[in-house]
Order: sequence, then structure tokens, then C-alpha cells
Amino acid sequence: MTLKEILKHKYFKFSLTVIIYVLWVIWIKNPWFLFGLLVIVDMHITQYVNWTFWKKRGEPKKKSALIEWIDALVFAVIAATLIRMFFIEAYTIPTSSMEKTLLVGDYLFVSKVSYGPKLPNTPISFPFAHHTLPLTKDTKAYVEWIKRPYKRIAGLGDIKRNDIVVFNFPAGDTVVVEMQEKDYYGIIRENAYELMRRDIQMGNPIRNFDEYIGTMRDLVWDKYKIVVRPVDKRENYIKRCVALPGDTLVISHGQVSVNSSQQEHFPKMQYDYFIKTNGKEINSKHLEKLNIAVDDRRYISSSSTYELPLTNENVENLKNFPTVTNISRYDNTNANVANISIFPFSSDFEWTEDNFGPLYIPKKGVTVDLTIKNLPLYSRIIETYERNKLLVKDGIIYINDKPANTYTFKMDYYFMMGDNRHKSADSRYWGFVPEDHVVGKAVFIWLSLDKDKSFLSKIRWNRLFSTIH
Repeated sequence: MTLKEILKHKYFKFSLTVIIYVLWVIWIKNPWFLFGLLVIVDMHITQYVNWTFWKKRGEPKKKSALIEWIDALVFAVIAATLIRMFFIEAYTIPTSSMEKTLLVGDYLFVSKVSYGPKLPNTPISFPFAHHTLPLTKDTKAYVEWIKRPYKRIAGLGDIKRNDIVVFNFPAGDTVVVEMQEKDYYGIIRENAYELMRRDIQMGNPIRNFDEYIGTMRDLVWDKYKIVVRPVDKRENYIKRCVALPGDTLVISHGQVSVNSSQQEHFPKMQYDYFIKTNGKEINSKHLEKLNIAVDDRRYISSSSTYELPLTNENVENLKNFPTVTNISRYDNTNANVANISIFPFSSDFEWTEDNFGPLYIPKKGVTVDLTIKNLPLYSRIIETYERNKLLVKDGIIYINDKPANTYTFKMDYYFMMGDNRHKSADSRYWGFVPEDHVVGKAVFIWLSLDKDKSFLSKIRWNRLFSTIH
């Protein structure tokens, strides 16, 4: 028997399929899937069931064009779904939060095996759709008849400090359909703050801020359509992991320090700067050469001042411009305004995006002391991510109806930040990223398109098939 005949023999195909399938079952550590071997046996040997129901058994070897298309489509959908679920998934950069490391219009691949594929919480869903059916605004692309607990199978390693990670948006469990680009909890906090300010201006009695939160929550639910999403169907975010479980993080004047060591400054990291000119505007072609996107250019003519996100290299370049008289970096020290939008959203923590912490990053199995003051740091972990009943009554913290002055974490957590430090909605604004939200590691860019350009000039040729650091 020739090699070609062996490869085509049904028992060879059967044996190869069984080996691959058994290895896959061992990988996902779920012996129940071994019952799938019965399907494989029937497909290759006994053939009691017609698994390819779209064509008749015993039809001639020469298939019609329609049958060939259906065969190819079914195979492609199954193969692509498995690859996307267990190995690698395509992702697009929609915002400037990671510039200049990643640019708006970058198309990249995310490795699921780097940290281990996360098995879907909602396994029944429309192929290749994330949370919403194509051509609809809010029709779910999944059903929740079957819900599975969090499980991650073996991967190549763990998240390392400064990895660029894709994860499900932690605050994306609840979404206002009419404002999906905004954080639901941020919408309520900001509007509650405005309601309180209005009472102050009008001389009305000032209520507890939690009461304003409750009022705005009721208004939002009455006025808008609200969607609640499981973990695996929340929006995908991409950020740099700056702190790992067990780390202590501090941000001082924009400089990140972890465990008392300053984070290295990445060459493409950006901060917002104020650029004062002698009254003349900077030629737009010069700004284009510095790779400053049109949407990022803000010019205040009354004070002859630009507000631009700049890398250290671009700061030095602008210093040589004859029209530039002064350059200063933005540094937010106004905590009274910031703490309504900065985690943990409490007046007891006078933190801003530039001056933040110290903050302990929770680690699985570690126990922390709980007080009324530090509870805002961990309340969402206790109540939402780790599914406990949390109540504060008469100054006493109750967890699952029992008084508690300590808490032991059930998962690891991470602190994520964008490289575009003043234009990134990250952990400074919504807190920790739980381990069950981690999707994968960004590995390389396969295409990059500049929306400010046209035709072939849109392609950033130097970024094609480049690795991500």
C-alpha cells in the first residue's frame, strides 16, 4: 500500500482524528467530552447517522457546486471557530489609548494560548459575532440557556509586568444601548455629581451622594435601554499590564512605580503637553511628520496654545520649532474634581490620573483587613467579581450576612494602563481587571490603516507584520 493510499484510508483518518480529539480533551480537562468519540466512530466507521445532512449518502463522488460550497463553508466555520476560541483572534485598535505603541487602525492578532484559552461562559452564540448580531443595534448574538463557570486551560505562561493584554471590560457588565461608547457606571456618577452641584447652586438641601447615585440610576433605567452582559460578551479592551497580583502601585506626577521601583519609560509612551507659541500656528505638515493624528490636535487661539499628546522624542523635536516658546506637561493635582471619576470614587482617596495610590493589587488567597475607609477599594471585587452579598449597616461590614473585618481574595487581579497616559480609560478610572476577564496577549500587527490618509497611502507599510512590545 502506497503512502497516498494510507493517508486516504478510513482507518488512518479515524486514528488521526481520535488522537487529536483525545489530546484536545486532555488539554481542556473535561472527560465528559470523551463521549464525542462516539460521534467520531460513527462518522468514520459505523455511519448510522448522516452527519452531513445537507447531502444524501451514497451520492456520486463528483459533487454539485452547491454541495461543495456547503462542505467548504461548514468546514471553514468550524475550523475558524475553534482557532478563534483556543488559539488566536483578530482585533482592531479603535481608540488612541495605546498610542504611539499601537495606533488607531492597527489590525492585530491576539494569542489565546499565551495565558491559556478561557472557555466561553456562554458557549451558544452566533459565529464570529461578539455580543451583538450583525446589522442590529442591540440584538444579542448569544443565548444564555447554558452558562458555564470560569475555566482557563493550560497556556504557555502567565501575564508578565508590561505585557500588552486584551481583556473583557470589567465595567462592561451593564451597558446603556444608546451610549455604548460610555461606561454605564461613569454615566451615573457624572450625572449624580451634576445633580448634586445643581442642588448646591440652587440652595437646596444636600443629600448623601449615594442618594444622588440611586436617583440617577433609576432615571437611566427609565429613560434608556439597558443590557446586562456576561463576562465573555463584554467589550474587548487592550492595555499594558503595569502591576501584577501582590504588587503595590503608586503614580506620582504621572510616573508609575511598582513595589517602590519606577516603571521604565517606553519610547512611544505619551503624555499631554501644553505648547505655547509666539502667536503663530504650527504648520499642520510638521505635526503630520510627528505622527500626531488630526483628532489629537487642539489649538486654543486666544492663548496661542496647543494641547497635544507627545512622546519624549516629539517634545525634543518641538523645542526646536521657531514658533514654540514654551512646553509644559499636563499634571492633574485637583483631586476634589477628579475623585468622582477616579477609582475608587471616594472622597477618602484624593487621587487623580497623575497622582494615584498607593494601591495594593489583590492576589488570590491573600487576606486583607476591611474597614469602612478602604472598603471602596474592594467592594466591587467582593460583591460583583466574586459574587458575595455585601452590606454596610451601622458602620459594620457584612459579607453574606456575617460581620466581616477581613476578606480573602478568590482570584488574581491586574492593573492595566494605556501608553497614551492622558487619553486612556484604564484601571485608574474603573479599577482592577479580574483574571477571568483576561482574553489574551497582543502579539503582532498584520495590517495598519491611517484614517487621515486616502487610497494606498492609508496603509502604514512599516507596521505590517510587526511584533508588539
